[in-house]
Amino acid sequence: MSSNAFEIAQILEGIRRWVLIESPTERPDQINKLADVVAAGYRDLPAGVERVAGRHGCGDHLVTRSSWGQGVPGILVLSHLDTVHPMGSIERLPFKIDGDRAFGPGIYDMKGGAYLAYHAFRQICADDARPPLGITHLYVSDEELGSPTSRALIEADGRKAKYVLVTEPARDGGKVITGRKGVARFDVFIKGAPAHAGTRPEDGRSAIRELAHVIQTLEAMNDLTRGITVNVGVVRGGTRPNVVAELAYAQVDVRVPTMAHADELVPKILGITSRSDGVSVTVSGELNRPPYEKTSAGAALYAHAKTLAAELGFELLDAFSGGGSDSNFTAPHTATLDGLGVDGKGAHTYHEQLYISSIEPRARLLYRLYQTLR
Repeated sequence: MSSNAFEIAQILEGIRRWVLIESPTERPDQINKLADVVAAGYRDLPAGVERVAGRHGCGDHLVTRSSWGQGVPGILVLSHLDTVHPMGSIERLPFKIDGDRAFGPGIYDMKGGAYLAYHAFRQICADDARPPLGITHLYVSDEELGSPTSRALIEADGRKAKYVLVTEPARDGGKVITGRKGVARFDVFIKGAPAHAGTRPEDGRSAIRELAHVIQTLEAMNDLTRGITVNVGVVRGGTRPNVVAELAYAQVDVRVPTMAHADELVPKILGITSRSDGVSVTVSGELNRPPYEKTSAGAALYAHAKTLAAELGFELLDAFSGGGSDSNFTAPHTATLDGLGVDGKGAHTYHEQLYISSIEPRARLLYRLYQTLR
């Protein structure tokens, strides 16, 4: 490996090219444009590229596999190409460099980290000796939606892998993630009966009043001491102020740190019923990301990464996150380490940024993980 293999300006230029191709989840044409660029980067490498056609309004997924080590469980790298930033965000948040900070939509979550993993793979390919394990890099197009069309791919390759490395951004000054809450989503549909609110209110059955009862029930399930959050984030109902509301609706987000909590809460929420005669309550939903609980295999993978980081001259600490990622799908059955992307701040905002000083050490860490995992 040449001494300038991790030259910061070169890596930052690669990240810039990816950032300039805006790729909101809801624009599969834009995601596919970025996928074209990513796939082209593998043409001169000893790797195969499989393109999985997008469906249900999502973009394509890319699966790249090293030409070596594919017969046995190896390393799976997980990245996503989609961002939450709508088209035109590049005008409001243009790519720019200001001291140690580089700005741009999706630069921190997670184009910076995805590019680091790609660059580290290029350096592995440039070495005289191949590492012991094969490397598969899966780039998905729908992570910001909860990975509805890529989950099967993630789980299939995750079960075949020995290790999973996830290039979501680092947290709180460079911490990797060794645990995440599980995520459940629910839809609440309420049907009552309409009536004139002034002349015959007694004929009505208010869906909005019943929704208020349901919200109180859900809010009472919050338990911050156990790390459980239940949030009613969207409500809709009614047609006019002088009409007793016939219909009401709510969307609910639930976060749980363990499967035991999920097993307790999910049936309870699905079992909510109406308190009012003539009003029906229907709840649908499920746990769509299982909790990422630190296993002994995951702890050993983190310990190995921590040792490598120390050899590279920095301390690698870990953290637990309330947010979900694709690591939630692999951690229950495969040693997984998340948060291996760039350090920075402002994910999903108009000041999203990476810290340029984090580029070289974190790229080198990924390179050393590829090189040393057995």
